[in-house]
Amino acid sequence: MRRIPHITETEWEIMRVIWAGHPVTAAEIIRRLCAADRAWHPKTVRTLLARLARRKALAFEPQGRAYVYEPLVTERECVAAASETFLNRVFGGAFMPLVAHFVEARKLDKKDLEELRSLLEEEARKQSDKQEGKSCK
Repeated sequence: MRRIPHITETEWEIMRVIWAGHPVTAAEIIRRLCAADRAWHPKTVRTLLARLARRKALAFEPQGRAYVYEPLVTERECVAAASETFLNRVFGGAFMPLVAHFVEARKLDKKDLEELRSLLEEEARKQSDKQEGKSCK
C-alpha cells in the first residue's frame, strides 16, 4: 500500500475544492475558498498548496502565469488513512468501542440503524461467501 500524506484540517478544505473539480488553477481554488469563507487569504492558500505538493498530495504544472493543480491522492484514500489514524489514536485500534461510542453518542434514528444493519449484513454475506469459496477448493 502506498503512503498517504497526513493532511491537516485546513488542508482538507483545499483538497475538497480540488477533488470537486480538477484540474484547477490556484486562482480558482482561492476564489472558491473565499466565496465559502472570507477569512481565507490568498498567500495562505498558496503556501498550503506548496506544502501539499511537497508532500506528494498534489501535482502542479505551470501554464503561462498560472499553476494548475491535480490531486495525487484520492479523497477515499485520505479518508481511509485519517480514519485509521483516528481509530488507532483514540480507540487503540479497537473497532467495537468506536462503533459503540457513535451508536450511543449520536442517537441514531431508525433510518441510520437500518443503514447500519444493512451494511453489517452485506459484510457478513461477503465474509460468508469468502469462507465458502475457500472450503470448496
